Amino acid sequence: MSDKRDYYEVLGIQKGASDDEIKRAYRKMAKKYHPDVNKEPGAEEKFKEVNEAYEVLSDPQKKATYDQFGFAGMDGAGGFGGGAGGFDGFGDFSDIFGSFFGGGFGGGGSRRQSNGPRKGDDRFMQMRIDFMDAIFGKEEEISIDVDELCNECNGTGARSKSDIKGCSRCGGTGHVTTQQRTPFGVFQSQSVCPDCNGTGKTIVNKCPKCHGKGYEHKRVKLNIKIPAGIQSGQQVRVPNKGERGVNGGPNGDLYIEILVSRHKQFTRDGNDIRITIPISAIDATLGCKVDVPTVYGDVELTIPAGTQYGQQFRLKGKGVKSPRGGQGDQYVEVKVEIPTKISRDERELYEKIKNKKEHESPFEKFKNAFK
Repeated sequence: MSDKRDYYEVLGIQKGASDDEIKRAYRKMAKKYHPDVNKEPGAEEKFKEVNEAYEVLSDPQKKATYDQFGFAGMDGAGGFGGGAGGFDGFGDFSDIFGSFFGGGFGGGGSRRQSNGPRKGDDRFMQMRIDFMDAIFGKEEEISIDVDELCNECNGTGARSKSDIKGCSRCGGTGHVTTQQRTPFGVFQSQSVCPDCNGTGKTIVNKCPKCHGKGYEHKRVKLNIKIPAGIQSGQQVRVPNKGERGVNGGPNGDLYIEILVSRHKQFTRDGNDIRITIPISAIDATLGCKVDVPTVYGDVELTIPAGTQYGQQFRLKGKGVKSPRGGQGDQYVEVKVEIPTKISRDERELYEKIKNKKEHESPFEKFKNAFK
């Protein structure tokens, strides 16, 4: 007896605790250490220790004896699991554990899952496409493996409807119930029927094409239509090309996430397109006309005299056509390039401009502002 822990300590309560406090403590500790919940080493022994403590402290007579004489008074008092009444004052054992075992104790509280046809899970994949294909749309052919309903038996797996019988083992429910008697009552559990694998049906004569599986594994080619204006991260849905259904249910869907490759010059901003073009300092100063690339071909753009570095111009309606209607614009940013090498004649011309009395450089204007 010297190795035993004090029953109050086992339940984590103080001596003199009320019946309600004892019962609440037991609920908490039993749930924590029950072998079906706690798989750690030693949990089962602690669970037995908790139940032994509760058997004594929930019985007024045993509790009074234990409070007066300790473990010595328990010799011959029935001990753990003894006594005609078992867990006196315990009530219905399923009331204690029903909330976290799904009503699995004592019978009558277990929940059954439907064994009818169910849609399969969806599948996901990615597809990378060219920048221009995202602007104008395209059709892309892909090959995938898919399980499709057998067209011979329509997914039943049987040669004919008369070959489908209700499972005698589970009575057509798809699940079997087993019971195990324990010192605490009857433990009831439910599992998938091993004879029908949860379908609730057995097949007398199997379909000769799918051999009773109800589906065929195929390598199929799909034409995926990429809509014009699609953006990176958006998805295309292909119905019924996901995982196969359950018990003859339809397949899930296939979702393809589109990844759009970058373009060397164009950048997409929503439905707008942006591009940066280089021009010379002379063209920026005097103005010019340039043929600007767009996704629809070159468009003439007038660069006015005195254009500054970073200045932007809008080409209306030269952006992306939205699938929902409307169309974006193209924005052209000017990058003024200064030559790093110039000829002797060019240098002489620049020197003439610089040495003119009426010419004032930008820096000189900046300095004069401080005077």
